[in-house]
Amino acid sequence: MGSNIYIAIVLCPLLASLVAGLGGRLVGRSGAHAVTIAGVGVSFLLSLLVLRDQLAPGSEPFNESVYTWLVTDGVRIQVGFLVDTLTALMMVVVTFVSLMVHIYTIGYMHDDPGYQRFFSYISLFTFAMLMLVMANNFMQLFFGWEGVGLVSYLLIGFWYTRPTAIFASLKAFMINRIGDFGFIVGIAMVLAHTGSLDYQQVFAQSAALGGMQIEVFAGMPWSVATVTCLALFVGAMAKSAQMPLHAWLPDSMEGPTPISALIHAATMVTAGVFMVARMSPLFEQSETAPAVVMAIGATTALLTGFIGIVQNDIKRVVAYSTLSQLGYMTAALGASAYAAGIFHLMTHAFFKALLFLAAGSVIVALHHEQDMRKMGGLRHHMPITYWTTLLGSLALIGFPGFSGFFSKDAIIEAVGLSSIPGAGYAYLCLLIGVFVTALYSFRMFFLVFHGEERLDAELRGHVRESPLVITLPLVLLAVASVASGWPFIESVVFGGYFGGSIVVDPAHAVLDELGREFHGPGAFVLHGLLGMPLLLAAAGVAVAWYAYMKEPSLPGRVRRKASVLYTLLVNKYYLDDLNEKVIVRGTRGVGTLLWRVGDMFLIDGAVVNGSARVVDWVAGRMRRGQTGYLYHYAFAMVIGLSILLGWILFKRA
Repeated sequence: MGSNIYIAIVLCPLLASLVAGLGGRLVGRSGAHAVTIAGVGVSFLLSLLVLRDQLAPGSEPFNESVYTWLVTDGVRIQVGFLVDTLTALMMVVVTFVSLMVHIYTIGYMHDDPGYQRFFSYISLFTFAMLMLVMANNFMQLFFGWEGVGLVSYLLIGFWYTRPTAIFASLKAFMINRIGDFGFIVGIAMVLAHTGSLDYQQVFAQSAALGGMQIEVFAGMPWSVATVTCLALFVGAMAKSAQMPLHAWLPDSMEGPTPISALIHAATMVTAGVFMVARMSPLFEQSETAPAVVMAIGATTALLTGFIGIVQNDIKRVVAYSTLSQLGYMTAALGASAYAAGIFHLMTHAFFKALLFLAAGSVIVALHHEQDMRKMGGLRHHMPITYWTTLLGSLALIGFPGFSGFFSKDAIIEAVGLSSIPGAGYAYLCLLIGVFVTALYSFRMFFLVFHGEERLDAELRGHVRESPLVITLPLVLLAVASVASGWPFIESVVFGGYFGGSIVVDPAHAVLDELGREFHGPGAFVLHGLLGMPLLLAAAGVAVAWYAYMKEPSLPGRVRRKASVLYTLLVNKYYLDDLNEKVIVRGTRGVGTLLWRVGDMFLIDGAVVNGSARVVDWVAGRMRRGQTGYLYHYAFAMVIGLSILLGWILFKRA
């Protein structure tokens, strides 16, 4: 398959974005959504062709550069594509979810004055994400990385007249800049020790990187591979919202709901997970880096899930669910179960996009009310939203047979088999996280759709199901949420689907060990029916039903008796304060100091203005000797000549 098809996949959303954004009245509202849906739709269909081509027997990955942007000191900075089974899977997931979001947006943003601008942004976001996942070198990866960061800033602050939206977009931008600093350091380490930014050339030297050492602190040698991977992972922590660089993601709910689905389900937040999987040849050369990755992922999965229990905003519950599920993916990466992590990325993209869009359907029906305490009893008014939300929630908690069950259980089992330091702690966190996930998921489900109606008086009797442009994506995503596990678990997780796209050291091959006990998806489901995760999930659902349906006064009593814990969770472990007052202000303080010392004092003061003042002073002194009298110049020449002759005679003597 030639390079033209790959160029078309990335350029269709870009061209559509430009037409929608710059077309103005020539395009109009209908033209904006038509051209962007067409652009993303073409990319989706072409991505399906690419996936089919990669799955064909004897197919080889495509790895070519299509444009040389810069050559400096022997390093070629190029635009190129690496399309293998990992890339093809990501392309299909990104374009499918993006297409569903584009269609859904027609209904959700129907009355918004920024309609055309919104479609332009989300199409541009799709272009940046495709450039990221299709890159064959670190510079193009960084281009896509920053592209999705920039557009997410624009989308989170889309309603720029709201101070909270501006604050949220700035918060996301600042925290991601912290992560990007680590990411740039990692890329610089790669270039310094391999002399290249091309994936193929860098990965060919991965074993050598594992044998090199560098002294980060005097007298403390570290593996170059470890330092490089940890620096790269700092970038992934911010982009994929791992603690403590996670605080931007819940606040990003200030953006329109379709953005929550696009950014937080299948695209931007999964970029870090994809990047670590792509860098598996480097991470497998270190023992420390995977242990850190697994510990941070497991901690995020558990602690952010606890916060989800005390949230009352329907979108924030789903947002903290995203944080928790990203923690599961990250823990899988740390356990070298890359295939399971990417599989969970795929299934999560479907059911989490479904849950975000279902939440948006509820919000639209209730005239943009987001407080679950003002909902209840909606199952009779919104049957399609009700059933699709139920299916998405069952997939989220890992109910046997649903897509989330296959991917999440594979991760838990793989971490349990891992011998990497900290695996026992991670396994315990992930198990407890199953109960927590079921509790906050069905707390939301029961509060929104069951029990008595707590709607505002003007809404009662006027709540209706959302229009087809909103419910159709819900149904399609619900089908994927239910059915995407059965046909793919064997090939993707245990069947070597990724081939050489992912490299795993034999000592870390937990999925190979788990695969020896795999006897098909049906047997996997039967095994799950007897496992601890199902018991914990069932317990979480039961507690949610009892506390919020059977005995609704119970949560209030628990909240009063455990007020210290409740306050800690409501304040998000005070990590927001840490980020805002220490990290963000500290970063701004360092920047201000460098600006004043480096820019104002050294560059402006000493170099630019200082040199000008020196020249002015010297010129002023020299100007006083320029009298304009000929005899003064003749006298100066005689004196100069006498001094010169005297010096010559002195040297000869």
